[in-house]
Amino acid sequence: MKKISFLLVILLLIANYSFAQSVWPNVKVEKINGDVVNTKDVLEGKPAIVSFWGVTCKPCMTELNALNEVMEEWQEEIDFNIIAVSIDDSRFTSRARSMAQGFQWGFICLFDKNQDLKRAMNVSLTPQTYIVNAKGEIVYSHTGYTPGSEYELFEKLKEISE
Repeated sequence: MKKISFLLVILLLIANYSFAQSVWPNVKVEKINGDVVNTKDVLEGKPAIVSFWGVTCKPCMTELNALNEVMEEWQEEIDFNIIAVSIDDSRFTSRARSMAQGFQWGFICLFDKNQDLKRAMNVSLTPQTYIVNAKGEIVYSHTGYTPGSEYELFEKLKEISE
């Protein structure tokens, strides 16, 4: 039993090391105005919370609205971006754009209608949220949303900004 536990710990350490070495991919996506951009350019050399969402995902809307409410206050303490990535395909992109505008999110909204970024990040469920450091390394990830979990994101941002 101790051998299994030890092996499990080693495997988890290896998995965490390889995850920490993951890098934000460089693919083409659309901004809210329809301009095509490279995802590397969107980071702007600062840490970011990146949340993948879809128009039919209620927890996604709840998380993004919660982040929108606290963003300005957090940015007084840490210089970072929030990037909301719609994974809706081309049939739902216009609806996703309308929703993002309707919610008046104050962050960067991207539309991955070909789902290239979704595939590159291996996103299968939404909301899928990452923290990317200023170097473009993915340092944290979680799936799903429960009220208050946005504060965990803030704590992670503070850790990498120190």
